[in-house]
Amino acid sequence: MRVLIAPDCFTGTLSASQAAEAMAEGWRAHAPDDELTLLPLSDGGPGFLDVLQRALGGTTVAVTVQDPLGREVPAAILLVEEEAGRTAYLESAQACGLHLLAADERDPAVTSTYGVGQLLDAALAEGATRVVVGLGGSGTNDAGAGLLAALGVGDPDLLAAGGLALAGAGDDSLGGLDAARQRLAGVDLVIATDVDLPLLGFHGASASFAPQKGATPEVAQQLEAALGRFTEVVGRSLPPRKDLLTGAMLRLDREPGAGAAGGLGYGLMLLGGRRVSGVEAVLDAVGFAERVRAADLLVTGEGTFDWQSLRGKVVAGVAEAAMAVAVPTVVVAGQALVGRRESMALGISGTYAVADRPEQVPASLADPAGTLASRTTRVAATWSPRRG
Repeated sequence: MRVLIAPDCFTGTLSASQAAEAMAEGWRAHAPDDELTLLPLSDGGPGFLDVLQRALGGTTVAVTVQDPLGREVPAAILLVEEEAGRTAYLESAQACGLHLLAADERDPAVTSTYGVGQLLDAALAEGATRVVVGLGGSGTNDAGAGLLAALGVGDPDLLAAGGLALAGAGDDSLGGLDAARQRLAGVDLVIATDVDLPLLGFHGASASFAPQKGATPEVAQQLEAALGRFTEVVGRSLPPRKDLLTGAMLRLDREPGAGAAGGLGYGLMLLGGRRVSGVEAVLDAVGFAERVRAADLLVTGEGTFDWQSLRGKVVAGVAEAAMAVAVPTVVVAGQALVGRRESMALGISGTYAVADRPEQVPASLADPAGTLASRTTRVAATWSPRRG
């Protein structure tokens, strides 16, 4: 049997590459004669650069940027020479990722995307004519205001002080926005997002993800109001355009993906960026369509297979691509919280959890690779039974 093993990272425990290796080890323990192809993936979040460099090659440029709390951290830019020019790939989580913060430091009211702006500035300095920014796994909720501050759009003491500070933004707080947009006018700025949510509202950045980043319900509401104020200030500096067909006003805060990474998608859209699905961008780059056609079975996975997995994440993206060529997909996840009906709609033939019950979670976290391998061995027994 030809098996394509293509997982996302298991957030907080295993990188996508480590997860793929553990799954392969488990599969071989039961079916050593199966032909395995390992293809670690990303949806734009942590691991984005590693996955792309494996597929595209290129040159890595080391830089130092600020983390969500203003401390210096190492990061990288992946430069790839293409026919149309030089493309720079950036992983925003290297600068504003939740993994950069200790548990007691997680507070999206004060964390900033300033370091992502430094990454973008460095990519422009390297002569990139196309910049692809992977969004996901952030610990911020500042609508990209910190990013804008790093590019000279406004006062860092306000814009880089976290999302809550934006409640006090004055009408003239974005005086450098036009200059920043002009600097990027000749650059194809691509926003590869892991979700398609808008900036504001019940399904926006603050309501959907701020609590996961450490916000209380009260703080999440305050962030919603602060980001709303920020969009008012933006409207004075960058009036909305009209749809040429309908005459309706186009608002960037309502665009799909504007709420990605705590609104970082919105900040990049203000600079002229266009949004694409992060997982689709990665699948195109690694030639996934050809690889899955050559497989008899696709095995994917992630830390928690839940409702978020159904909206622009790796598992949904690969399952839909496999379904299009009639290749069955199975998911091996740390925890599986999606019902059978929803998973079958994606073309998933089987879902298996490392931790089936809450009391099994500590053991899986203590030995993530070992427990993932063990679970995959049992999955292989179902999907690749021994002959004879």
